[in-house]
Amino acid sequence: MTAVPSSAAPLARPPRLRPGARVAVVAPSGPVPADRLEAGLGVLRDWGLEPVVMPHVHDVHPDLDYLAGTDADRAADLRAAWCDPSVDAVFCARGGYGAHRMVDLLDWAAIRAAGPKVFVGYSDITALHEAFALRAGYATLHGPMVATERFLEDAPTREHLRATLFEPEQVRTLGLDTAAALVPGRARGILYGGCVSLLAAAIGTPHARPDAQGGLLAIEDTGEEPYRLDGILTRLLRSGSLSGLAGVVCGSWQECGPYEKVRAVLADRFGPLGIPVIEELGFGHGPTALTVPLGVPAVLDAPADGGRCTLTVEVPALL
Repeated sequence: MTAVPSSAAPLARPPRLRPGARVAVVAPSGPVPADRLEAGLGVLRDWGLEPVVMPHVHDVHPDLDYLAGTDADRAADLRAAWCDPSVDAVFCARGGYGAHRMVDLLDWAAIRAAGPKVFVGYSDITALHEAFALRAGYATLHGPMVATERFLEDAPTREHLRATLFEPEQVRTLGLDTAAALVPGRARGILYGGCVSLLAAAIGTPHARPDAQGGLLAIEDTGEEPYRLDGILTRLLRSGSLSGLAGVVCGSWQECGPYEKVRAVLADRFGPLGIPVIEELGFGHGPTALTVPLGVPAVLDAPADGGRCTLTVEVPALL
């Protein structure tokens, strides 16, 4: 068993993409709508990329129709894409449910031997972001997926991902106009996180993150009512998973109830930690989803005077 990397240590960044790069599309979680996939592939081609759809992306599990094929087949697609030296990036088609069912079926020794590559996804893909961080030591991108409405319908969402992939030094400061200081302050750390319910679900599993020493937590979720969000955050706190946390950056809470109630939960659970917290930065399941680099050092700035709240990565997301 490999040692779990420290939350305070930056992870290995992959090279940026260039026109002509081959990018594999995988479906680690739920079934993929064919029409949305074709539209998303068209966007990638417009960017000058060469998308390669892995063999099982169109599958549906024969018994569990909420899964895009069997666990073994979904894992095989991801492993094959990562270990193919002609593939420069791996994009997830969509989230849903199922990534943590297949994460232990991946050949992590082979993935480490293949080296870092661009990896993009969010929502259920959080389970894979954590695995790439903790079992391979690779930085990844919490960003929109190619067969989702957000990617296809929101131009700022697409443009921010495109810039991150091709010109990462141009998008080092993140934050929509909605960003505000829930708890004022300034903090530095290594970014990690994603869908907070997936982070809580990993507690007690092999290779789980033992603490958050030196980390900046970026979280969002969808469909979790305030009392359920309270339970999720309480579990993370009680487990010690947030011990040593430097700061928190919150994205969207789509369909999680009235936002004032969500805000009350966030303030109640994070306020006593005495660390800065930014709300509504602009990533996740919301109307516009910025791409957040995970595994890189960043500075959270939440001014007490009501000034602009930002998250600034200290290095470009990609080399």
